[in-house]
Amino acid sequence: MSARLKDKYVSEVTPALVEKFSYSSVMQTPKIEKIVLNMGVGDAVANAKNLDEAVEELGLISGQKPLVTKAKKSIATFRLREGMSIGAKVTLRGDRMYEFLDKLVNVSLPRVRDFHGVSSRAFDGRGNYTLGVKEQLIFPEINFDNVNRVRGLDIVIVTTANTDEESRELLTQFGMPFAH
Repeated sequence: MSARLKDKYVSEVTPALVEKFSYSSVMQTPKIEKIVLNMGVGDAVANAKNLDEAVEELGLISGQKPLVTKAKKSIATFRLREGMSIGAKVTLRGDRMYEFLDKLVNVSLPRVRDFHGVSSRAFDGRGNYTLGVKEQLIFPEINFDNVNRVRGLDIVIVTTANTDEESRELLTQFGMPFAH
């Protein structure tokens, strides 16, 4: 099964971007390089089971096995020691990445309560976009009955665009619902 958005990128998005930014070569067209999902589980310090649940949920959402992230340094006020497992992350590339984006744009985001579009200010200046999701329940793979805690996650969309404007146009073409 080929990713629907991948075909759309080749057939529609690329020509539209070349026209808008008048690139001299198709190869200059920005593309999405990877999507990183990151779930910080601060309460894993007190209860390691929370981390296992987060890892499992992230695995369901992304369709691949998450990596457990560890604390880089000790912070006494948070009772945190260096090397403790405090989160999970997944990096998606290729078809899985496009499938995830497809689901995110067409299924998950519309399920957010009082949704008026995603912020268009969350670009980092180098063409990458970060989106915070407050609850993992908006993803169709997550079964409401099996969830013990509502957890948020960060979604970072890394593109090869050089400017925020290019990156925004790229994501808009993919159907990302920016708030105006």
